[in-house]
Amino acid sequence: MENYNILWLIFIILSVSVFIFDLRLSILKPHDISLKESLILCTFWILIATLFGFILGYFLGFNKMVEYFTAYIVEYSLSVDNMFVFLMIFSFFGIEKKYQPKVLVIGILSAVVLRLVFIFTGIALIKRFEWIIYIFAVVLIYTGFKMFISKEEKVEPDKNPILKFISKFIYIDMNYKGGDFFLVKNSKIIPTVMIAVLIVIESTDLVFAVDSIPAVLAISQDKLVVYSSNIFAVIGLRSLYFALASISDYFKYLKKGVAVVLVYVGIKMSISHFVKISPFVSLIVILLILSGSILLSVFKKK
Repeated sequence: MENYNILWLIFIILSVSVFIFDLRLSILKPHDISLKESLILCTFWILIATLFGFILGYFLGFNKMVEYFTAYIVEYSLSVDNMFVFLMIFSFFGIEKKYQPKVLVIGILSAVVLRLVFIFTGIALIKRFEWIIYIFAVVLIYTGFKMFISKEEKVEPDKNPILKFISKFIYIDMNYKGGDFFLVKNSKIIPTVMIAVLIVIESTDLVFAVDSIPAVLAISQDKLVVYSSNIFAVIGLRSLYFALASISDYFKYLKKGVAVVLVYVGIKMSISHFVKISPFVSLIVILLILSGSILLSVFKKK
């Protein structure tokens, strides 16, 4: 337990530090993020996550380290697909690039809290009711098949049920073009389109979490491994978003790869009581699937 306490402390200090850095960069200095800057930031966040993975391996052993990296890669690859949806949401509402990081950072902060609740609840349920892993497995396999056969996602943010409900009671200025969440008009505080975008992204992320949390729980039920891998993947989403906005053509088939990964981890979870697949084997299988889908995308692009 002493090793876990040390690791939790390192994780909290490291994640809070990089998040504050990201916050200062995004909100205090609003600007258009170039491809070069986004790729540099992506590399930085991946190096931070990798560093923690090696530290975790030093304290907890090789298998726990492999579980961490497998969970991190699965969550990060799922996030790539989610970022394309966020791109369409921003485009729909006409939000300028320099104001998009502000929404993304606030969305990431809430995702950190949301995932904490989901992960700890999911692990508690699995420990109390072991049969629930079969429900998670079915959800993953179904989601994977659905994702594989579906065509391009149709995003209709204006039909978001939460946004429609709130709009019935509160007037939102949808024509505002700045970066503030609220305006003062006639001595009244009026929410802007930035609030509408935040509502849509938050509710969309809630749906994403329903897929991603069972996926990482299929890899490990260690709270530290699951939560730290999830959070390090989430913290890097802002820079990932702007990188993908520029090189999206090179990830054309990644969604298919992610779908296959979901089916794989779902099957792995469903047979876990009968067949034990080592964390290292799972890591290799997932890396091969994802790298294969990216290579196919690059080949098709050429």
